[in-house]
Amino acid sequence: MSDDDTKNNVIPGSEEELDTPDVRGYDYSGEFDLGELLEAYATTGFQATHLAEAVDIVKRMRDEGATIYLTYTSNIVSSGLRETVAYLCREDLIDVMITTSGSITEDVIKTEKPFKMGEWDVDEAAMRERGINRLGNIFVPSDRYVWLEEYLNDFFEDFFAEKKVRTPVEFSRELGKTLDDEDSILKNAADNDIPIFCPALTDAEVGNFLYYYKQGYDSDIGIEILQDYDDLIEEGLLANKTGLIVLGGGIPKHHAIMTNLFRGGADYAVYVSTGVEGDGSLSGAPPDEAVSWGKIKEEVTNHVEVKAEATLVTPLLVAEAFQRYEPKVEEEAEAVADDD
Repeated sequence: MSDDDTKNNVIPGSEEELDTPDVRGYDYSGEFDLGELLEAYATTGFQATHLAEAVDIVKRMRDEGATIYLTYTSNIVSSGLRETVAYLCREDLIDVMITTSGSITEDVIKTEKPFKMGEWDVDEAAMRERGINRLGNIFVPSDRYVWLEEYLNDFFEDFFAEKKVRTPVEFSRELGKTLDDEDSILKNAADNDIPIFCPALTDAEVGNFLYYYKQGYDSDIGIEILQDYDDLIEEGLLANKTGLIVLGGGIPKHHAIMTNLFRGGADYAVYVSTGVEGDGSLSGAPPDEAVSWGKIKEEVTNHVEVKAEATLVTPLLVAEAFQRYEPKVEEEAEAVADDD
């Protein structure tokens, strides 16, 4: 084999000129600008580019007046992302939320007692003896749950006084009305009439305390979930367009895409996930898998998955697509009003 032959194997060459953008990151030589940094993500590559695509898709959701679903798991509320979600509710920037029981539990606790920063590497048995629960590098002393049980027992008495069987949406809304904390997701959602769907309401301390309350005080109470499912399906059917922002996986994610199946699929979807596709799980399934089920509409540019841990990218997504962005749909409405 000649040198030319081996060189062709090592450097085959190419005559094709690509018309895609150059790979280029942010230029730090001038005055720093967050918006320009995030714009540069589009040509940075890897997950930065996916985040830039996510920002663009959320902006399109807002421009087109889509009904925006936010789904999140309880670890989002365990972390400092609680304040991010509360902001979206307080400013009435989303329309539907789907979450887990742990999210409700922890939001209520944080209205009274904070979670504390801790460490990943600890003596777990010693932590148990001290009455401290660990969520990654976040510590939650057990006295928070003692306080929560007392608070919820008082709430249960009023909540079930008129109706013995209630829905999770009613539970979240009425509980939110009792809270006095501007960083509470439940409070801000209740103030702006944003429904919080929680299909697995019993899967956390809320469920434990409901069990004890039913056993000890009122055996006739119950939680009914089918009405909420009907209402969630109707949210999608009545929407002109729907957009999903999915933080993590599990039941919240699947409830969002499954109920959008009834309307022919969601129009837009942004996933932020560390799940892996290889195990066939719903949590790890990318958006294009949902296209095969008809749960997301089949368009090339209407969905993206950012493969990253949510605390790293969600604040950037919210900053650029919500806090710093005025949707064009509002500008067009104002222009029409001015013409009239």
